[in-house]
Amino acid sequence: MEIKKVTDAAFRRYGRIVQNIDFSGLVDVLNTKTPLPEDVVYEPSVAELEELPAFAELQTKTYGELPIQIGYCNGKNYLLNALEYHRSSEINVAGTDAVLLVGSQQDITDSFTYDTSLAEAFLLPRGTAVELYATTLHYAPCSAQESGFRVAIVLPRGTNLPLEEGHRDWEDKLIAAKNKWLIGHAEGGLPKGSHIGLIGKNISVQE
Repeated sequence: MEIKKVTDAAFRRYGRIVQNIDFSGLVDVLNTKTPLPEDVVYEPSVAELEELPAFAELQTKTYGELPIQIGYCNGKNYLLNALEYHRSSEINVAGTDAVLLVGSQQDITDSFTYDTSLAEAFLLPRGTAVELYATTLHYAPCSAQESGFRVAIVLPRGTNLPLEEGHRDWEDKLIAAKNKWLIGHAEGGLPKGSHIGLIGKNISVQE
């Protein structure tokens, strides 16, 4: 599939590049202190990342003093597998080059399905940070190189932590974790009980 750059005008409907924050220390710790497994691993909150100067700047400037968390999503992946959204923006900071597969929440149907042919791919270069708007569908990044990817994930504190009650009806049934609405693909390997609503091909960035 075509992979555009996050600097392309087409990315503006999904997010923006975060500027005026020094992410060099975050990128360094991400690349030297976090694992790079053969599959994909996600940690929502990591103390070593949250002790860095970028944490205070992101919390103050980008999230308007709301409590935040910084974790990571690292590994090797080329497939879409699922799409999720939050009730808040998410910031991705690239420790390595990575590819983001994104879509628009507005394209989800009334029955909570989404046509995967509508998704777009964007290259997020090492050292670059982007804000993905709350209405932007996204999931785990994809590898831009064979060695895999490392991406720091910034969200309001508590996002993606385990739920405390059941969710069954209407959009509520998509809630897979705190502040996380998830639509999976039948081939995505999601846990039993996940809402399967991605219609079409399980997109690969290698094709």
